[in-house]
Amino acid sequence: MLLTPYRETLALPKITSVLVVATLARVPIAAATVVLTLHVVEGLGMSYGAAGLVGAASTIGGSIGAPVMGRLIDRWGLRPVLVLTTVAEVIYWLVAQALPYGALLPVAAVGGFLALPAFSVARQAIAALTPESHRLPAFALDSMTTELSFMAGPALGVLIVTTGSSRGAMFALAAGILLAGIGLWLLDPPVRAAHEAPVSSGERVPRSTWLKPRFFAVLAVTMAATLVLSGTDVAVVATLRASGDLEWAGLVLALWALFSLIGGFLYGTVRRGLPILVIFTPMALLTIPVGLGGDHWWLLALLLIPAGALCAPTITASSDAISRMIPATARGEAMGMHNSALTVGVACGAPLAGLAIDHWGPAWGFAAVGTVGVLVALLVLPAELRRRRDTPAHLEPDSSVDGEPAVSAHGDRAGEPGLSVDGEPAVSAHGDRARSVRGESGSSA
Repeated sequence: MLLTPYRETLALPKITSVLVVATLARVPIAAATVVLTLHVVEGLGMSYGAAGLVGAASTIGGSIGAPVMGRLIDRWGLRPVLVLTTVAEVIYWLVAQALPYGALLPVAAVGGFLALPAFSVARQAIAALTPESHRLPAFALDSMTTELSFMAGPALGVLIVTTGSSRGAMFALAAGILLAGIGLWLLDPPVRAAHEAPVSSGERVPRSTWLKPRFFAVLAVTMAATLVLSGTDVAVVATLRASGDLEWAGLVLALWALFSLIGGFLYGTVRRGLPILVIFTPMALLTIPVGLGGDHWWLLALLLIPAGALCAPTITASSDAISRMIPATARGEAMGMHNSALTVGVACGAPLAGLAIDHWGPAWGFAAVGTVGVLVALLVLPAELRRRRDTPAHLEPDSSVDGEPAVSAHGDRAGEPGLSVDGEPAVSAHGDRARSVRGESGSSA
């Protein structure tokens, strides 16, 4: 019974292929940050601070570029964007390895802007290929395979740099991105469901119909979640270094990733999901005291279990929520924004934890990022409670996002005649007022 949701989901056409190709495509992307860092430090002889600036430039470019590439997918379709980004990123890695530091900074920003959108493409395809009843386990699988990519990618990047050179690793990244782009191009996963308006129809919905407070709230929680995750990474290493147990850092981080995988697996088996705040808030709270186990590596690992087990479910819930509240014709741009939120959170978490560690000690790294996560949850909570209070109970069917009636493929509510996300008359993908019928009951996120 436990595996039934996954068996049914993997039996859907193309889902298995999308997950396999996306997992492999993400490996070189996951390796990019560590390779770029080691290239600046080892290859160019610069400081880690200088490497951080290059990483920041790439992150800023990627955060801006992800929604732009998503919007181009909404307008042009997937394959033209895959060609553009694959060629651009391969050229970037081939050129970047030969550049001096001063030139590498702006080029890294351009390379980030034109990065291959493997993460958001996979989530778009999952939303298009799965009915609402199977979307939660599908996104759980996506979250778990992403964990695998980030376990393999950085390790491979370090291995290539240490056994060869940073420039050789950058050539390897160029080859990996080329293969990833070709693989996604050949697979050509759909970004619209069969019952949704195809890209070729040219149909659009105004941004005002989906750029709502509810959407920004999910993005804020998503960003806070990855801020907590990346800050925890840094705090674990700093804590074990201070206690003289640094050799156990790899095992502790691997166990933390394993806890996340197990949590994601279990979350994908539930019939209905949970509101993202219900998952994320305890994750942030339970991160705060983790540093109390700093005297023993095994105690630190044990204290990471509760928060770690909520990592993958939080990301799953955010992806699921975005997929349900956004019209199909804007899904690429919205998933690009979701990817940007993930990226910005990762970029902010490490320096925040590092600042707390430098001033107050390793245990405060956990406390700092966990506290920021709780504050974000508290900022979002009043709006969520107000929305629930203002929404009559009879307008909240099972097919929902945090209790909110879901948006169908054409931008209208599934199960609520002619209403948009915030209760206004909906504009469908065909530009007319939506006249919906009760949709398939799915999980809330």
